Amino acid sequence: MADKLNYRIEVTGPAGDRFAEILTPAALDFVAKLDNTFAGRRRELLDERRRRRERLQAGEEQLDFLPETRRIRDDESWQIAPPAPGLEDRRVEITGPTDRKMTVNALNSGAKVWLADFEDATSPTWHNVVDGQLNLFDAIRRNIDFTTEAGKRYAIGDEPATIVARPRGWHLVEKHIRIDGRPVSASLVDFGLYFFHNARQLLARGSGPYFYLPKLESHLEARLWNDVFLLAQQELGIPRGTIRATVLIETITAAFEMDEILYELREHVAGLNAGRWDYIFSVIKNFSSHGADFVLPDRAQVTMTVPFMRAYTELLVRTCHRRGAHAIGGMAAFIPSKDPDTNELALRKVRQDKEREAGDGFDGSWVAHPGLVPVCREVFDGVLGGWPNQLGKLREDVSVAAEDLLDVASAGGEVTETGVRANINVALRYVDSWLRGTGAVAIHNLMEDAATAEIARCQVWQWIRNGTKLEDGTALTRELAAEFLEDELAKVRADLGPASRLADAHAIFTETALGEKLPSFLTTGAYARYLTDAR
Repeated sequence: MADKLNYRIEVTGPAGDRFAEILTPAALDFVAKLDNTFAGRRRELLDERRRRRERLQAGEEQLDFLPETRRIRDDESWQIAPPAPGLEDRRVEITGPTDRKMTVNALNSGAKVWLADFEDATSPTWHNVVDGQLNLFDAIRRNIDFTTEAGKRYAIGDEPATIVARPRGWHLVEKHIRIDGRPVSASLVDFGLYFFHNARQLLARGSGPYFYLPKLESHLEARLWNDVFLLAQQELGIPRGTIRATVLIETITAAFEMDEILYELREHVAGLNAGRWDYIFSVIKNFSSHGADFVLPDRAQVTMTVPFMRAYTELLVRTCHRRGAHAIGGMAAFIPSKDPDTNELALRKVRQDKEREAGDGFDGSWVAHPGLVPVCREVFDGVLGGWPNQLGKLREDVSVAAEDLLDVASAGGEVTETGVRANINVALRYVDSWLRGTGAVAIHNLMEDAATAEIARCQVWQWIRNGTKLEDGTALTRELAAEFLEDELAKVRADLGPASRLADAHAIFTETALGEKLPSFLTTGAYARYLTDAR
């Protein structure tokens, strides 16, 4: 690696068992080299995110396909790199946090790919961040097992899923690693530690260092990742193009730049994924001041079949296959229940969702629980037959205009008291769990993650701001929402008991759903205190 630059690296998080194996001087120097090289550009791009959001909210910019990149979209000649080993067939992908139990279960689930998640499914305690790296380090070396409380031991089988790690987004920092006193990009901590320790080992095993990239809002942010990849490969002496990344198209602005994102990453990209909840959150965040035409109904009613969501997913498949990239469908979040009637209804909906995706040309899809792997695999097996993917299905019948992506009013539906209360209840339960260190939470038979808290509370904020009428004609005011909040708090407290962090969860919801502004729950005072606690 290149000579160490003149800087001071400080690890402020507490020591843990085997943490020194991950936080080696060489690994920290590698992360610092990445962060020092790209910190300025990262800040500039985040500033542009904010400015663009302000322009969109004020009506000073109309969201459209970029005229300055038309040549990229119109050029039929360019393609991305061919699929890398272990990524040719992605018909079923399972997602989840990087704790030890999930690591073993996900790798043994029968899925083709495991999204090892440092982002929305992980509560970013210092322990979770470093322990997750240790679990992946051990798993890649086939040196990991898990024993249940009943004494049953689980180890990795002979055909584990391909690991694709998801680092945290560009907007987050890791406050427990500092360079000259400033916190380091959380993206580069998660990426850098994983790549430094595992890239060569993965290549030796016939796989490679693969990543999911979350929360991108423009092709310039994709260009930044590509430059990170180039430097990382150069520093470790690994061939250019070894890294492969799948980009989550989970912001409305990125939906207008899919071709450009693939182009910027063309020698390192594997595909695009349709991320539902964050996409809806992005729509609300960017058009929060645009009135009733951008007000969405109950969360459960915003399915992937409503016109503006269908336009987004069909455009994604067409764009991907035109360039030789995989198109990966959205999450089936159902958690199998002990109640057979609940299971039958939910599995029927999961099957219908996966049949729609497979019929549309997606090459695979996500599930949140090993129990859903067989359903998803059966659906895609039926469409794929002996083929590993549907890259040959070009979807030339698809034509999507800007107004199709922005036709939020086409969702229809209604806002109900039940829907408002459900958002409040789920947000309280999720944030409580997240503050206690668990980022993937089973709530009401669904696996919820940080995107859940964002969409749930921002919908309540949007409904209050617009004085949206409930099904009985009552306008949702701040005062009425506050009444619902207290009711749901009492219900949740009765279930969770005194060990909960519900006081903080209540404060976060009040600040981010009932207040004047629409901040992320990740920017609240309670979140800052939580990171400082450094458990």
